[in-house]
Amino acid sequence: MIKCLYIKNVAVAKDVEIDFYPGFTAITGETGSGKTVMVDTLGLIAGSKSSREMIRSGEKTALVSAVFSGIPDSPEYEDFSSDENGDIIVSRSFTSDSRSSLKVNGKPVSISELKRFAPRLLGISSQSEKEYLNDRKTLTGVLDSYAGNGELLSSFTEQYDALCALKEQLATLNESMREKGMLTDILTYQIKEIDSAKLSSDEDVEKLLRLRDKIKNFEKVAKYQKLVSRALSNEEGGASYLVDRASAAVSKLSGVVGESDDIVARLTEIRFELLDISERVRQEADVDEIEDPEKQLNIIESRLSHIEKLKKKYGATVGEILKFRDDAASRLSSIEEGDEAIKSLEKQIREQTEKTAVLAGELTTARKDAAERLGREMTESLKQLDMPKVRFTVAVNPLKSSDGNRFSPTGADEVDFLIATNPGEPLQPISTVASGGEMSRVLLALKCSVNDRNGAPTMIFDEIDSGVSGGTAERIGLMMRELSKRVQVICVTHSPQLASIADHHLLIKKSEVDGRSESTVRELSGKERTDEIARIIGGIKVTEKQIAAAGEMLLRHGK
Repeated sequence: MIKCLYIKNVAVAKDVEIDFYPGFTAITGETGSGKTVMVDTLGLIAGSKSSREMIRSGEKTALVSAVFSGIPDSPEYEDFSSDENGDIIVSRSFTSDSRSSLKVNGKPVSISELKRFAPRLLGISSQSEKEYLNDRKTLTGVLDSYAGNGELLSSFTEQYDALCALKEQLATLNESMREKGMLTDILTYQIKEIDSAKLSSDEDVEKLLRLRDKIKNFEKVAKYQKLVSRALSNEEGGASYLVDRASAAVSKLSGVVGESDDIVARLTEIRFELLDISERVRQEADVDEIEDPEKQLNIIESRLSHIEKLKKKYGATVGEILKFRDDAASRLSSIEEGDEAIKSLEKQIREQTEKTAVLAGELTTARKDAAERLGREMTESLKQLDMPKVRFTVAVNPLKSSDGNRFSPTGADEVDFLIATNPGEPLQPISTVASGGEMSRVLLALKCSVNDRNGAPTMIFDEIDSGVSGGTAERIGLMMRELSKRVQVICVTHSPQLASIADHHLLIKKSEVDGRSESTVRELSGKERTDEIARIIGGIKVTEKQIAAAGEMLLRHGK
């Protein structure tokens, strides 16, 4: 259950802390007192979007924090394990410059992670939620939730996604085959153009650049190459020659110079190193082997220019160009083998369709079984909610698709919730025939049925009693009290009947502090609770009769 909610700088809530309790809690207050703010902040805890407009005027940062207790030791909660007190603390802050922070037990998490986890903590039912009864996809989700079809739906989705991927491959291949002649010419040209450069790696380009510099600086290279050869040569006066002489001299001083053998060995190594350097420079800087330098330079420039064109068309490096070439060759091969590939894909699609159909059929069977149960439960619940002649049916029909597809991402079914509120009337989609008050009752009954099987341990209802009054409102309150025996129920209401039935009664009140409006929340009991219910009954001026009626309502429900 939710144990505590803290709100700082959200609209009229400057600094509000609310304690919640097990059972059924009613929250009342005058219009504009801040009831909506509280529901909105609970929405933030559940992962809804924050906005700078929610921040209290004149403030830069807003904070919402909720403490949930009694977290079971269950694998579904392991991603957000409780702290040493057995609690889970969700805190969320956001600023006027659109920065935000979200933590669970002090650990940063993403909004998407919170949205996946929040339904295990609380469910929020608001006025706008009635609109979802118009959406078949949502109705299918409600029925699946009631039926506990989560694993089956997940298995179907996996097979459906695989089927869609195969169909996409086939569509792409068919498109390629329609343009087979043009694509074949293009790909063949691209492969030939790349192959003509005879590239193997980026080192090829580096070698060409060095050779170009060598030819461009022909005389200078020849001059310095000869200088290096003379300087390091083994001929008289060359470095190798002198080192060799020095080595021979050291060997004559073996009786005078300690470790002379090591010195001689080192000098010998130096001599060989000098000779090696001389040979390398000669090989790489030798220009005598170049015949017709001008012609050679033109060939190199032409090849480098060709490579630059390839880079602009196929990739910034030789590696990328070669990858492009391999991909083109693969596509050309696919096109040339297209007919066989199409036959293979068509066979895979037939096999995958059969697998998908099996799971779609299992989903349909599970949905029809659940639909029958849900229809009976809903009819019985709505009768308890002062709709004695109601008929409620959940219809599961084959999917109707304009494009010929047998499946949708949720199966092969269309789900409708049908209702007849009066005798003799035909069953029709609920969104077309139910009044506001009837929709409120349908939504409550639906939430109760679904939550019992696959719901949150805390249910928040925001004015779900709108459009009803009197005995009907009392019946709604009694159903909520019955639901609260299984889960924690919190209801924002304008109904005196619901307020009198609740186990706990919180009052949200707005007052002026230092010239600014602020909301406060406190629990009511005794005379305060009677006076608040009387205010809801009476409005601006409360009479003694209304106070007496409020007291009688509380007494009737054991309060």
